[in-house]
Amino acid sequence: MGKKRGNQTYYYLVESARVDGKPRIVDQQYLGSAEEVMARLSGAPQGSPTRTQHKQFGDLAAVWAILGRLKVIEAIDEVCGPRRADAGASVGTYLALATLNRVVEPRSKLGFADWWDTTAGPRFTKVPVAATDHRRFWDAMNALDTDKLALAERAISTAMVTEFGLDLSALALDMTNFATFIDSTNDRADLAQRGHAKQKRNDLRLVGLSLVVTRDGAIPIVSHTYAGNRPDVTQFSTVLGELTTRYRTLFDNHEDPGAGVGVGEQSSPTVVFDAGQNSAGNFAHLAESGLHFVGSLPPSDFPDLLALPATKRRPVDPEKFPGLSAYGTRAIVFGTDRRVVLTHSATLHAKQSRGLDQTMAKTLRGLTELADTLARGKTRRDRTAVLAEITKITRPRWVNRVLSTTLTGQTPAEMRLSWTIDKTARKALGTELFGKRLLVTDHDDWTIAEVVAGYRSQNDVESGFRQLKDPHLVGFSPMFHWTDPKIRVHVFYCVLALAVAHLMRREAQHAGLNLSVRELLANLSGIKETVLLYPTGNKGRPRAQRILTDIDPTQQRLFDLFGLATYAPRR
Repeated sequence: MGKKRGNQTYYYLVESARVDGKPRIVDQQYLGSAEEVMARLSGAPQGSPTRTQHKQFGDLAAVWAILGRLKVIEAIDEVCGPRRADAGASVGTYLALATLNRVVEPRSKLGFADWWDTTAGPRFTKVPVAATDHRRFWDAMNALDTDKLALAERAISTAMVTEFGLDLSALALDMTNFATFIDSTNDRADLAQRGHAKQKRNDLRLVGLSLVVTRDGAIPIVSHTYAGNRPDVTQFSTVLGELTTRYRTLFDNHEDPGAGVGVGEQSSPTVVFDAGQNSAGNFAHLAESGLHFVGSLPPSDFPDLLALPATKRRPVDPEKFPGLSAYGTRAIVFGTDRRVVLTHSATLHAKQSRGLDQTMAKTLRGLTELADTLARGKTRRDRTAVLAEITKITRPRWVNRVLSTTLTGQTPAEMRLSWTIDKTARKALGTELFGKRLLVTDHDDWTIAEVVAGYRSQNDVESGFRQLKDPHLVGFSPMFHWTDPKIRVHVFYCVLALAVAHLMRREAQHAGLNLSVRELLANLSGIKETVLLYPTGNKGRPRAQRILTDIDPTQQRLFDLFGLATYAPRR
């Protein structure tokens, strides 16, 4: 296409497409004047570039490719309705961009435009920097309420299963909370409440999050946001209800579920959870839902099983689970006879023993300092206050089983502190508790090795939470939102970012590249786009030529795996 300016015609390479049913130019590259075009075609030298720009490309393009395969933009736009006439992009596009940013370089919406300008994203997504003003993101987030979020998440999780063939036969469930910096006087965020902070930030308001992830790749397919002051156990039935609905939708939408959606021949999946979700009501809800389960029980609640001699246990699978032995039996759990498996891990036993030694060393340092203070006769505390301090020092788990203290004297000048360590009790503690777990399941037909393998998939959820708490990649923080609707949307695209990252890792693993999320993104981020800017005199903006940087063999495999050629600059 030619554009005439004065007496000179300048030519452009133009790509057109229909946008909202109307023909629009979606890409335009400057070619130059007729003489410049002829010079290029004839191979005449173009001169040297005067400047270069280096754009982030590989990691963005790979994430964008996964979002495209999941049809994220279409799923969100389907529930939000047509794009507003004054919007720079659709709601789905803005949330896809937010997800993209969370995967590769989490930052606030206020800083998004500046970051976007340093990437190749505006070129291959067709979303210009001017359209990424932070207020545009806020408008998009306002368009999604709780019901729309649920519909969008269901559509996207269905796409994950069908597009990537995920296996739903085993799922792991866990819950955590995230610290926020929402002001204490803010009354517009009921989700943010003070509670038991798992990040040890008891001074901050918390937002709770539960996830259900696949054992196949640790992909989150169900999430639930709840107030940070609610105990995890109270959210269990809500998550199971959504999981049951989600699973039935997947099952009903496919005539051959075993072939397309990875659900196998089972009528329902197996849910794995830890002891923090245990209650009579939750076990009853599991039975009503028809879901299979593998859970854990507090060993201390079953002293008769803990007292069983080690000769009762047998090695589980020396190759797959070295150092693990187990004994299968039955026990009454919340009023019902259930299959339970007592396991003992030599590795866990050693870790717990070292942990107790470290705790005891810290306790003894505290007692020694207090004893020295009392011996100098300088304390002003009365006996009650000193006893309270001793209780605080000896509070850590198991300490009181092996250590006893004696405080003599009544007045501050007379009080003296001594203690003894019971080595027999220390040995008995190791024999009774260390290294032991108690698993419970309704799978009476599974081998002990299968029960153990099922329970250990709980690590997949925990690894996902650790990833979300990484501030640099796939991070929940920073979160600069202070109303419940925006918090829910923020959680939505953070969980989606986690799913995308793990899908990418899973794809790479299937291709023979065993990389962590961090290693995968580091390799992809090394694929840069270089823009060479050539002078055009006084004839407008510099002419640009885009090329990719050199890549190593691993990057080349990732380039091909994620189809980055589709998004690479044209040569």
